[in-house]
Amino acid sequence: MIYSEIIKNGCNFLKKHKIKNPYLDTELILSKVTNKKREEILLNVNNKLNNKDITKFNKYLFRRYEKEPMAYILGYKHFWKSKFLINKSVLIPRPDTELIIEETLKYLPKEKSKKILDVGTGSGCIIVSLLKERPKCSATAIDISKNAINVAKTNAKLHQLENKINFINIDIDKYKSNNYDLIISNPPYINSIELNRLDDDIKFHEPMLALSGGSDGFRDLRKVIKKSKKLLKINAKLILEIGHTQKNQCLKILRENGYFINKISKDLCGKYRCIVSTKLK
Repeated sequence: MIYSEIIKNGCNFLKKHKIKNPYLDTELILSKVTNKKREEILLNVNNKLNNKDITKFNKYLFRRYEKEPMAYILGYKHFWKSKFLINKSVLIPRPDTELIIEETLKYLPKEKSKKILDVGTGSGCIIVSLLKERPKCSATAIDISKNAINVAKTNAKLHQLENKINFINIDIDKYKSNNYDLIISNPPYINSIELNRLDDDIKFHEPMLALSGGSDGFRDLRKVIKKSKKLLKINAKLILEIGHTQKNQCLKILRENGYFINKISKDLCGKYRCIVSTKLK
């Protein structure tokens, strides 16, 4: 079967089962199977695919039919300025989270060496992206998932940063090291009701451990805010990603714990997504 035929068949199959972006997804799957760029495939639509690769293609296509996100099927996702390897142990990096990078870089002068803690590092995309921009800084990244830590370590190695980031499989509650200049976190913040409303792609494939913020969505946010008080230097920054409806309650928790609010930033959709705060005492 030639490329054009398999793209047409794959696209029709995904379209019939109401999968978003059927044409693009089919091309990306063929790109993975043939190990060729999409552009190369489109310039060579009369090339033949052997039977072994057709079997592989159909296997990936069926995974997409079952609503598995393309990022897991491909095994990678682009975030900020880099490519990150991912699997089902970690959340898929999202463009909204790049807001944390944008805001954090404003508080990290290029010439300064700052000590950073990334809480709930997942794939490591946030901390790796930051250290690529600010190589003089040093970092620790923690996560309660051992599998996530392994993915993050792989990404640090991929970007030649394995000696710059100390990865630890631990819950922030048990973490003791302190004196940080900056703590960043994209904790689980989705409440029980919203979890059930998520798209099937997310609900049935991404790790619940990294999504669920407890019944009210604030379980982990509260924990990070309270514990960070003990881990940060005075006048050091805590930068959090939050759910778009959580701004007021988050500000309340931060103020109750003695933080000054520097900035509340909106994501690309104009929703509140990132809070920059300072530990005052």
